[in-house]
Amino acid sequence: MTITLRRLFFSRLSILVLLTGLSGWFLYNIKSNIKFGIDLVGGTYITLDVQVEKAYENALVDLMNGVGEVLPAQIRTAIVSKEVKGDALYIVFSSLNASNQASEFIAQHMRGLWSVENSGESLVIRLTRARMDYIAREAVRSNINALTNRLNRFGVSEITVAQHGARRIVIELPNVHNIQQARSTIGRVANLEFKLVEDQAGTEDVLLDRYGGVLPEGMIIVPGQLSHRAQGGSEGFFLVSKYAAISGRDLESARSEIGQGSPVVAFTFKPDAARRFYELTSNVGRPIAIILDDVVISAPVAKEPISGGSGTISGGFSSEETRELALLLSSGAFVAPVTFEEERHIGPSLGEEAIRQGVVAFAVGGVLLFLFCFLVYKVGGLIAFIVLLYNVVLSLMLLSLMGATLTLPGIAGLLLTIGVAVDASVLIYERIREELQRGAPIRRAIDAGLSGSMAVILDSNITAFLGALVLYIYASGPIRGFAATQMVGIVATLVTGLWLLKAMLTYLTDELNIGKIKF
Repeated sequence: MTITLRRLFFSRLSILVLLTGLSGWFLYNIKSNIKFGIDLVGGTYITLDVQVEKAYENALVDLMNGVGEVLPAQIRTAIVSKEVKGDALYIVFSSLNASNQASEFIAQHMRGLWSVENSGESLVIRLTRARMDYIAREAVRSNINALTNRLNRFGVSEITVAQHGARRIVIELPNVHNIQQARSTIGRVANLEFKLVEDQAGTEDVLLDRYGGVLPEGMIIVPGQLSHRAQGGSEGFFLVSKYAAISGRDLESARSEIGQGSPVVAFTFKPDAARRFYELTSNVGRPIAIILDDVVISAPVAKEPISGGSGTISGGFSSEETRELALLLSSGAFVAPVTFEEERHIGPSLGEEAIRQGVVAFAVGGVLLFLFCFLVYKVGGLIAFIVLLYNVVLSLMLLSLMGATLTLPGIAGLLLTIGVAVDASVLIYERIREELQRGAPIRRAIDAGLSGSMAVILDSNITAFLGALVLYIYASGPIRGFAATQMVGIVATLVTGLWLLKAMLTYLTDELNIGKIKF
């Protein structure tokens, strides 16, 4: 047989050489190609406690802001005042009849959500126990979602953000060792509020003196800056309402942009909040305080009503600050603030020791497996062992493409699939042996061995894959990593066992004209 350069270049040998080179490059740069879990490279472990009492207060504030839209017009116009005190909302009406009508309406249309008590011309509205339990569960769930979105900035894939107990959240950040940076991002509430400015002054005392030392009812003083900080704005204090009609919970999106030559945060409100924003900006000529975590970051003057529910936040921010603010706002403000109950820095020494022991165990197991394959199946066993090495590399490549994080349970799942891959080779070789004993030529025996074993190999691997898939969907953390590695290992087994093994065996018979291979 004449072998030309073109025939050699497009042969299965060239594909095997290419795969070998690619595998070598991947293994050489494995630390940059694979993300390792906290048990292998260390990181930061944090436990948070969700202050669900603040979520209860927010629910009362939302009711206070929206009660005017819920009640019929004849009752709504009779409201004299409304205020949240402690764990209750107090609404005062102009008449006892209006108070009774409001009580009957709320009891009829909001049964199970609120408990109502009549006190003359006033109503005292509290959350029911069932509603409090629901709000607490939703506060924890919402905070978990917000934290997951925020922590993507660290480039950590499959971070662990999970509920622990009734109101605690556990966070594991693999390969993140800057605890202060993680703490500043995790612990920031990012509570955005828009309020009309009633008054402002350079100091808090000056502002209090204007009102005889007693603040008007329903008002609070918030610190901030009296002018644009890029222009050297001085510290100041603002008199604003205690409650905001519009908050960050009403945002639909937030993004960092360049507006008029400087970085700004562009935002869009949800449809129902867009109307309230239009009413707020209809106070032409009055400053509107943009408050982030109880600090006024900007107080622009409303020049005209803003329709469409969109706008920008500027305040002399740098590009990095606007990106961080947009990330915090778009990921969602915490429904309830969190406190740090525990934070630990896990060093990589444990992971390095685990990796070293894993490498030693893998090497010892590999040598024993090689001896078994070679002693039992001779040259065929050597080829099966080479295919097994490709199987491992392909599994790691698939994990890298998935962006998965490799943990110790994941390594266990990978080793488990190696055993499955050996079973596939054993089934094929035993079938080939049967054909050879019947006197079949080597090429026909190889084809019969592969075709005769395919059904059994597919059945066993598909059932194992489905089991791992269920585990991956319903599990979390390390168990999910175990399932992920098992799934990619099964895929790699099918590719290498049914295609690569056949390619190598048929290359020996078709290209090199070898008429006998020991199995």
